[in-house]
Amino acid sequence: MTKKWTPDFAHSEVQFKVKHLMINNVTGTFGKWDAEIESSGSDFEHAKIHFTAEVNTITTGNEMRDNHLKSDDFFNAEAFPQIKFVSTGMKKKNDDTYVLEGNLTMRNVTKPVTLNATYGGQMVDFYGNNKAGFEIEGKVKRKDFGLAWDAVTEAGGVVVSDEIRLIINIQIQEVK
Repeated sequence: MTKKWTPDFAHSEVQFKVKHLMINNVTGTFGKWDAEIESSGSDFEHAKIHFTAEVNTITTGNEMRDNHLKSDDFFNAEAFPQIKFVSTGMKKKNDDTYVLEGNLTMRNVTKPVTLNATYGGQMVDFYGNNKAGFEIEGKVKRKDFGLAWDAVTEAGGVVVSDEIRLIINIQIQEVK
């Protein structure tokens, strides 16, 4: 039996982290995103996931940096307004760990990625809704997707790391 799931946006967040000057992380979030999930059986193995994030909703807590990220130096929100992920497989490793594979598209460049998904379990809420929770993490190289802006400090240090950490905490609700 196939189940359809939708995000509970009030209890979910989509973040990324990138090293700045290679000494600390800057955290960003996407304010507008969506996901469609289909599962079958008693767990989420082989679930199908379609995810989109609106680039124009990037927030890092610094307006000047946010505008730079939305510019052609990075995401080019005007020409490429969405980041997309389509799963190609979700394999169960044990009771609470899955490997999520799929195709990630940024700036019209699509690359396969592998993410780790930790299953938090399922619970019925106060209103009788079946909910499930996951924390999904992984790393991608931004330059692989055409986010190639680079700068070096006078001392020769890298300003922005190529490696981006993705962190998605998502609570989903079964569609009745």
